[in-house]
Amino acid sequence: MGMYKYIREAWKKPKELDLWQQRIIKWRGEPATLRIERPTRLDRARSLGYKAKPGFVIVRQRVDRGGRQRPQIRHPRRPKAMSRRKDLTMNYRAVAENRTARKYPNCEVLNSYFAGEDGLNYWYEIILVDRHNPSIVSDPNISWIINHNGRSERGLTSAGKRGRGLLNKGKGAEKIRPSLRAHNRKGN
Repeated sequence: MGMYKYIREAWKKPKELDLWQQRIIKWRGEPATLRIERPTRLDRARSLGYKAKPGFVIVRQRVDRGGRQRPQIRHPRRPKAMSRRKDLTMNYRAVAENRTARKYPNCEVLNSYFAGEDGLNYWYEIILVDRHNPSIVSDPNISWIINHNGRSERGLTSAGKRGRGLLNKGKGAEKIRPSLRAHNRKGN
């Protein structure tokens, strides 16, 4: 097995729970959006396109868990339609990518992966690419991202496509493709 496969296997079964708990406790005290030097899960970051070169940025983003709710209605009579429950089609990973993209406007989201969780929060690590860095502009493998502005906001990352249902193909995905809006526009 190669080095990255050993790292992947170690992440599947974290043996040292004390280290894991210390890491989560430390992360709780940090800001919600934090730029880090190197990825926590090197194997996952490399498989998603991360390179240890100038222009690549790793950010750890914290997202609150739990049902996303509407503001409380201050009214004596609360209609059934105005319930507090609010189900969004966007998943937590896509929310984390969007928040990171707003925080770093000169960078573009390449991809993201799960980093950790506790009872209150999820942590994701977002791989960002600096569009104005000369090493990114001159690299033919990643320079395509320069012209793809707002990937996370438009749902073009992997998490965004999952939320839009575009990871399904063929039978059973007739109402999803090309989009829910396009399907409704056809009069179905």
